[in-house]
Amino acid sequence: MHWLLVRGTLLDRDCYNWGGMLECVRVSLAAKAGCEMALLAVSSGVLGTRASLMLDVVFLAMFLLVPALAVSIWLVKHGHYSAHKRMQLILGGTLLLAVLAFEIDIRFFTNWRTLAEPSPYFRTDGWSAVWTALSIHLACAIPATLLWCYVIVQALRKFPNPPRPCPYGTTHRRWGWLATIVMVLTAITGCIFYYLAFVAG
Repeated sequence: MHWLLVRGTLLDRDCYNWGGMLECVRVSLAAKAGCEMALLAVSSGVLGTRASLMLDVVFLAMFLLVPALAVSIWLVKHGHYSAHKRMQLILGGTLLLAVLAFEIDIRFFTNWRTLAEPSPYFRTDGWSAVWTALSIHLACAIPATLLWCYVIVQALRKFPNPPRPCPYGTTHRRWGWLATIVMVLTAITGCIFYYLAFVAG
């Protein structure tokens, strides 16, 4: 077994598989009683960064969200109401599944802090640019999710089926634009966080 010491972390050279996409990191922490703990961090993404697979999936979803929203708005402006409805439902469902998978990955499988350690913008012993970017992203992402859910649920309740113009359209348009703006901010701040944490360095 060959170990390489990098920034205080022991990297097992025999753990690199799949063309370098899988990185097995063994971190030894000495407890006061002299015990040792092992921490597993997996970097198995597809974009060639330090991020995990699910972090890459969520990043790609955020990156593709803006043009997809633009297409959806174009559809409704040109009278393609059913296509707009289908696209919104597909986007909402896809992002919901991606976020759920991301939460499961972060909580049970991937230690993103370990993956972010090589970044010059991340610190383990205090506040850093990565934490600032994450905080701003979450401040956008949480209301964006609630707004989008509200807009979709209200549209399903108040628009006729198949969808067509109705008195609720003005209200829907106002809330829809608000949700779109906050969702675009979510995508932008998410990409900034991803770069600072998993690309920079």
